[in-house]
Amino acid sequence: MSNALELTDLHVNIAGSHVLQGVSFEVPEGGVTALLGRNGVGKTTTLRAILGLVPSSGGIRVLGHDVAGWSTHLIVRLGIGYVPEDRDVFAGLSVEENLRLAERSPEPLYDDVYTLFPELKERGRQLAGTLSGGQQQMLSIARAMLNGCPLLLVDEPSKGLAPRIVSEFAAVLESAAQRSTVLLVEQNLSVVKRLAQRIIVLDHGEVVHEGEADDLKDELLVRRLLGVAGAA
Repeated sequence: MSNALELTDLHVNIAGSHVLQGVSFEVPEGGVTALLGRNGVGKTTTLRAILGLVPSSGGIRVLGHDVAGWSTHLIVRLGIGYVPEDRDVFAGLSVEENLRLAERSPEPLYDDVYTLFPELKERGRQLAGTLSGGQQQMLSIARAMLNGCPLLLVDEPSKGLAPRIVSEFAAVLESAAQRSTVLLVEQNLSVVKRLAQRIIVLDHGEVVHEGEADDLKDELLVRRLLGVAGAA
C-alpha cells in the first residue's frame, strides 16, 4: 500500500518555541488515521505545516510529491481538503457563496454535499455568520469535500458540539473516508474508535506512539499517552 502522506524529521519553531521536534510518520492511502495527543502538543501545528501555513524544516511528501517549501496554494492544488479547528467560514458571505469560493474541481460534488448536508441547501442564502456552531461545521466540512479531494485534513470536528451532532458528523466522515484518505485530529475517543484504523500520538512535539486503533482498548496505555480514560 502506498502512502498519502509522509513526514520526515519535521521541525517547526513559532515565536521562539520549538513546537515540532522531529515529527516523522506515514499515513497510508485510504481510511482514517487519527492524530492524537494532549492539548498543546503540536497536532494542529502538524496539519498547518503540511499545508505550508507555518515555516518548517524536514521532509513533507503529499500524494507522491515532495512539497517542503512549497506555497500553500500549490500544495492544496494537489488535492487536499482542510477543515480547520475554528471552522473559518466567511461570516459575511452566504452559504452558497462560501461553497462557490471553495470550488476547484471542474465538476464540484454538490449533489454529494447536499445529500450529506441537506440543511445547507435549505440555508443557501443565509449568511454563514448567522449559522449555529454545528451548521458552520457542516459548511466547513462541505467545503473540504466539495472537490472530491484524495486527502482530507480534519481538525477537531466535534469540538463544542452536542453529542447528537457529533454522531452525525462521525457518520459524514465515515462516508468521506470511503473515497478519501482522512488524517483526523480529534479529542473525542468515541469518535476515534468509530472511525480510525490507525493512530499516531504526539507528546511535546514528538511522536510517542504509532499503532492500530485497537490500541485504544488498552486503558493503561491511553491513560499514559493521553491522560484520559480509554473506555468509551
